[in-house]
Amino acid sequence: MFDEQGFAPINPGYEAVFRPNRLSLGLVVPIERYTDDPVPTMRDHLERVRQAEQLGFAAVWLRDVPFNVPSFGDAGQLYDPFVYLGLLAGQTERIALGVASVVLPVRHPAHVAKAAASADALSGGRLLLGVASGDRPDEYPALGLNYEDRGARFRDSLDYIQRVWQCAPAFDNPYGSPGGGMDLLPKPVAGKTPLLITGASQQSPDWLAQHGDGWITYPRTMVVQQQIIGEWRARTIAAGQGIKPAMQSLYIDLLADNDAAPQAIHLGFRSGIRHLHGYLESLEAIGINHVALNLRFNQADIESTLQRIADELLPNFPRR
Repeated sequence: MFDEQGFAPINPGYEAVFRPNRLSLGLVVPIERYTDDPVPTMRDHLERVRQAEQLGFAAVWLRDVPFNVPSFGDAGQLYDPFVYLGLLAGQTERIALGVASVVLPVRHPAHVAKAAASADALSGGRLLLGVASGDRPDEYPALGLNYEDRGARFRDSLDYIQRVWQCAPAFDNPYGSPGGGMDLLPKPVAGKTPLLITGASQQSPDWLAQHGDGWITYPRTMVVQQQIIGEWRARTIAAGQGIKPAMQSLYIDLLADNDAAPQAIHLGFRSGIRHLHGYLESLEAIGINHVALNLRFNQADIESTLQRIADELLPNFPRR
């Protein structure tokens, strides 16, 4: 059953962030500049998340980075995402709390399901759970795991999580076979949390359309992104799932000159705010529903950059 606006309602965070034909803005944590070192300072991290909420950003996004892998070059927000979600749940009231994304093959799905349900319950239904198969091969031998079979383990893990959120389920799965009336608690606020699949996660496009509550992807040229989002939507409809949201990340370096032309940076661009505004309007027009802004390469003061975005962009891309 789909609501009149198109997306199936799941939890308050999902409904505040994702609306058909509209785009909202979020931020990747840590909300700081750290270009010279893969390890952020995490200075003022809570104050900046609270500022993001006060200014009206729709979501903040954590990452699952168990090891500081030299070839990856980014240690993320340092703290375990589920521990950090618990802290943020108690320090915020409205902003959606996302993870983009939990690497399912390196964790037991019972622990993921319990941690995610706990964060969702503690935040009043604000959790958005991105999931992925993982893209850092160095982590797998460190955990005694095979990198090559991560696709199969991703599918098994997702199946386990979806089943174990049900009431006292009994099922067989390669990760284990709950039964005998045992139950995993707590349950998510709405009975499940949104499961947003990142990239392909070693799966077929049709499998992604059938099993994900949304899709997380990366920046591409506008023509290519439009084609890919159109194919995603066509597949979810063909699978009998109706329309589902799509979101992407974007690194930005917002320059003082409002009219500064764009220059490419890693997975994003450096530009004035007018180009950024036009780019976001184009993404909205092709069906992107949310953009997670990453300020790692932003040269200007972070607090003033957040205020600028809030003043000049958020009125056009509001959360619900």
